[in-house]
Amino acid sequence: MSLPHDKALRFAKQYKLQWESAQNAWVLLYPEGLVKLAGSAGEILQRIDGSTSALDIVSTLEAIYPGADLKQDVIDFLEHAHDKGWIISA
Repeated sequence: MSLPHDKALRFAKQYKLQWESAQNAWVLLYPEGLVKLAGSAGEILQRIDGSTSALDIVSTLEAIYPGADLKQDVIDFLEHAHDKGWIISA
């Protein structure tokens, strides 16, 4: 199923995003373990709050990083996270 770009996103019930200072990285916690995220992945996922859409996240990041064409990369990553079951439409 494709991720709707204009719908609010949230983490699936079993996942929790958390900063791990010991690893100096964002991690995605779930009952069986964790996923250590690359910096850009953490930058994207920390904006998921249950009321923000994929397009909102793109707009926010493009405002932070002016001149960068981030849309396709952000959408591709969010599609990947959705396919993995990490995030769902709110």
